[in-house]
Amino acid sequence: MEEEQKLVKEGTNLEGSESETKLELTVDEVVEEYVGSLGFSQMVHVLLVSLAWIFDAQSTLATIFSDAQPPVWRCKTGLCQGNNNNNSTGSVCGLVPGTWEWVGGNTSSIIAEWNLVCDRRFLAAVPASVYFLGSLIGSGVYGHLSDSLLGRKKTVQLSCILTSITAFATSLSPNIWIYAFFRFANGFARSGIGISCLVLTTESVGCKWRGQVGQYGFFFFTIGFLTLPLVAYPTRTCWRNLYKLLSLLPLAYSVLLLPLVSESPRWLLIRGRSKEALQVLDKFARLNGKKKLPDNLSLVNPCGSQNGESDETSPNNNKENLWTTKWAAIRMVTVMLSGFGVGFVYYGVQLNVENLNFNLYVSVAINALMEIPAVVIGTFLLGFTNRRLLLSMSSYIAAVSSILCTFLSHKGSTSKVHNNNSGNWGQLIIEAIGFMGASTAFDILYIYCVELFPTNVRNFAVSMLRQALMLGASVAPLLVVLGRLSPSISFLVFGVLAISSGVLSICLPETRNAPLYETLKQQEEEEKHNWVSHNDCALEMGK
Repeated sequence: MEEEQKLVKEGTNLEGSESETKLELTVDEVVEEYVGSLGFSQMVHVLLVSLAWIFDAQSTLATIFSDAQPPVWRCKTGLCQGNNNNNSTGSVCGLVPGTWEWVGGNTSSIIAEWNLVCDRRFLAAVPASVYFLGSLIGSGVYGHLSDSLLGRKKTVQLSCILTSITAFATSLSPNIWIYAFFRFANGFARSGIGISCLVLTTESVGCKWRGQVGQYGFFFFTIGFLTLPLVAYPTRTCWRNLYKLLSLLPLAYSVLLLPLVSESPRWLLIRGRSKEALQVLDKFARLNGKKKLPDNLSLVNPCGSQNGESDETSPNNNKENLWTTKWAAIRMVTVMLSGFGVGFVYYGVQLNVENLNFNLYVSVAINALMEIPAVVIGTFLLGFTNRRLLLSMSSYIAAVSSILCTFLSHKGSTSKVHNNNSGNWGQLIIEAIGFMGASTAFDILYIYCVELFPTNVRNFAVSMLRQALMLGASVAPLLVVLGRLSPSISFLVFGVLAISSGVLSICLPETRNAPLYETLKQQEEEEKHNWVSHNDCALEMGK
């Protein structure tokens, strides 16, 4: 008995004993001491969850091809009001309707099918803009559902199913207005994928691996981006087939693979479902080759419920509000302002590839390839570099590259030819480097946001960041349409906003190697304590 009491005092557990002494630990402590910071089970978990980013990317960037302006038109009779060029590079705005046609056919894109040129050119920007507006609204809705009623896993599943349905419905659109409505619905539907996947993966690993694991999701987003030209090219004569193909994968994923994923133990804990949280952690431990969790182990719930019974109606779980907590509200506004610029540049540069003097499919493929070094570099640097520094430097790289592109831009027209054998390689390379910087800033900002806020509002905070990113993205298509007339203007605006985002990021606190807190109150107290301790240490060193 004396030996057993000694072991309990030392914080260890005798296997098989029926000791009534409870071993109370936080989720972080259980992960580090019993489960493993990043083992086989968590890697499989991260892989299965991150696959959903592929559909998120394809859904978001499909408009690069479906809404692209056809490169070449020709006269039907060989003579269009004095212009006898059958492969014209001039403007069609002064021609009589019906005397000319697009070389690729009227079903190659929505611009060709619904004649969105000349005085109707800005209608072409409406579907992409409302898509991102749908994502903006959906981010808030999914963020609330993920933190409260559904949890992370069910939110991903709902989002994937709705993404599949709305993508297929988009392919049936009879006109530009119905098409825009379904793009809005598709944007709303897909907005739950990224935010919930990011939180679901990072909440299952130790603090050492949070940054790297968060980057894995962006790697799969890159795969979705990279495979999009491969899907789009066979459907280049009919944009409707593109959306039909893109509707199949998220539905199959949500039915076949997502059921294998576990819910976040952190979310289960703050909802009062500590027994289920322990079951998830025990499953991770056993798959990692560890021993079964101690029978007397219980999780410390910062929301106040430390028993194993469900306590989802407890007021302690829901009384804290991000917007009524001053420090959190200021931090959230700063993150969102920075996110607006990053989202504008990241999505705007992707959509703006049609304004480069280069083949569209090659330009998209090169931009997609630049996502890979962005993810690799981000993953590597996150291990030892401050988040704040990495975010600001990435934004500045995007800004400088965009501004340099203004000097290499050529004034375009509404029917310029994208030639496979000629193009401005210098502009393309600089643009690709700028996109890599924007992609790195985009990825880092998500990881940064996860670490800046506690569990009980984390998904909501990420959803608010997503809203800011989508708000920036919703304005970008208008600039892309303007860029068809003057590409230099679009690149200049990208550069200015990228600089603004980099400057704003300096106002945020550093989070590298900081723990993930569970509540706003806990984080406020711990950060104050750490700040005081840091100042005391500085004073001691100065003596």
